[in-house]
Amino acid sequence: MAGRIRQPVDETALEKYISGNVPVIKTPIDLKQFGFGQSNPTYQITASDGQRFVMRKKPPGKLLSKTAHKVEREYRIMHALEKTDVAVPKTYCLCEDDSVIGTPFYIMEYLDGRIFEDFTMPGVEPNEREAMWRDAVLTLARFHAVDYEKVGLEKFGKPSGFYPRQINTWVTICGSQEKAVDIETKEPVGKLPYFEETVRFFKNE
Repeated sequence: MAGRIRQPVDETALEKYISGNVPVIKTPIDLKQFGFGQSNPTYQITASDGQRFVMRKKPPGKLLSKTAHKVEREYRIMHALEKTDVAVPKTYCLCEDDSVIGTPFYIMEYLDGRIFEDFTMPGVEPNEREAMWRDAVLTLARFHAVDYEKVGLEKFGKPSGFYPRQINTWVTICGSQEKAVDIETKEPVGKLPYFEETVRFFKNE
């Protein structure tokens, strides 16, 4: 559900940008923020004609990783996948100009649906849960069958070595997070339990 805005946005500047660049969104707009399920701040835009859209933006301030929170990357991949049978929302714009609302952002189609905070999906009938997981696997299969060169992603990132790079990224992020101070104990939160063993497992050492 979208509700109060926890991370403020210059709504006047956003509305001005939308008026000049995204004609499908009729201004003035109403802005709310989604409450769950994102590492990048995600907002619901309601146009003056009642249509809803979604905006995702890079968080403000200093980030732990230079490769994390890249909304530009999200946009380019989804925009490319619009030409395939992979289910993605329609994308409308990417703004990389920090002067508009402080950080890059993009706007996409709003799709109504359910968000499961618990992957075990309590309350869902077993046959429906099975169908959902099968559909998720089929979607992944379609995604992996995409010819990235044909959809215009041939120059997007490195085509190999993702797995070890991802492990190194998470080691770096966890190393930074373990130094964070607990607001109650005033002590560093420390390393995750069995962290070193987990890293060795994924490195197959």
